[in-house]
Amino acid sequence: MNHLEAFLSAMKADAALVHRPENLRWLSGYTGEGCLFVAKGARAILTDSRYTEQAGREAPDWALVQVDAERDYPAQIAGLAQAQGVRGLLVETDYLTYDGYQALAKALPGVELLPMGGIPEQLREIKDAAELDAIQKAAAIASDAFMNILPSIHAGMTEKQVRRVLEFEMLELGSEGVAFETIAAAGLNGALPHATPSDHVIQNGELLTLDFGATVNGYRSDMTRTVGFGKITGELRQIYETVRMAQQLGLDALAVGKACCEVDRVARDYIDARYPGAFGHSLGHGVGLYIHEQPRVASRSTAVLKPGHVITVEPGVYIPDVGGCRIEDTVIMTADGMINTIAAPKHLIEL
Repeated sequence: MNHLEAFLSAMKADAALVHRPENLRWLSGYTGEGCLFVAKGARAILTDSRYTEQAGREAPDWALVQVDAERDYPAQIAGLAQAQGVRGLLVETDYLTYDGYQALAKALPGVELLPMGGIPEQLREIKDAAELDAIQKAAAIASDAFMNILPSIHAGMTEKQVRRVLEFEMLELGSEGVAFETIAAAGLNGALPHATPSDHVIQNGELLTLDFGATVNGYRSDMTRTVGFGKITGELRQIYETVRMAQQLGLDALAVGKACCEVDRVARDYIDARYPGAFGHSLGHGVGLYIHEQPRVASRSTAVLKPGHVITVEPGVYIPDVGGCRIEDTVIMTADGMINTIAAPKHLIEL
């Protein structure tokens, strides 16, 4: 069953209107702006003249409706709904703006607008062979890029400079672009899990956390490595070894049929016994066309791991006025266990 067929079987309504870019691409292959109208007897891309040629190339099996202005979308959608006899239309209430929803409601007075309820996102949890291949290629690019830049980064560089070197190397290796905003956090900035790269000059004795990913055919990878500059001693080394062991325990706990909250607990308990409260975020998340997908590997997650899930395992320790560390891999769940897509080593590298 292809993506569109799976969606049609799951949507339980006369039609659906899809706006979220990742869902547009997953359902149709189209990567431009606009929206999709999907019904049992119709599938159409609505977009403007900037994207009509692109839509025809990327989704040749879909009807194309050219929209001349933003205000024309509701009227064109109403025409499609009327032609299909639609009484209930699924919409992405978690993505549409309030104004966009109101415009649709006004244009479709006889149609009930229903929340889509994350149907595409739920279907996207389980990746097919082509999706897994793209993710593995993206992971290989990111991992190779990390290893390639190690000889060229050094104390005296800024966080921003390291980010530029890393992102350029991923592009050189074939990435379509960064999977998300690269994090480069050194020294005390390492205590910020989502630090923005700054002009901080990296010093010997500091740890540098790099969280980054590549993109292939729209699919993302996600990895984090923390490296040291000069000789790392004392508490920073203890923090690193704690995170490294917690990450390995999390990987070892992965198994099809296991609840995500159980995997999270294994790594979290190990860290909390040594650094109480220093690991504040979830252990991991799904990865695909979007960098944060389902399932969440979190303490309150009720999800159960299944073959085809692609998730991260990324524990961290963050201590204000000291620094921090995170180590992350992207893994593929299979019926026989898991595949770690990240080849870069995890022992403490001291440059």
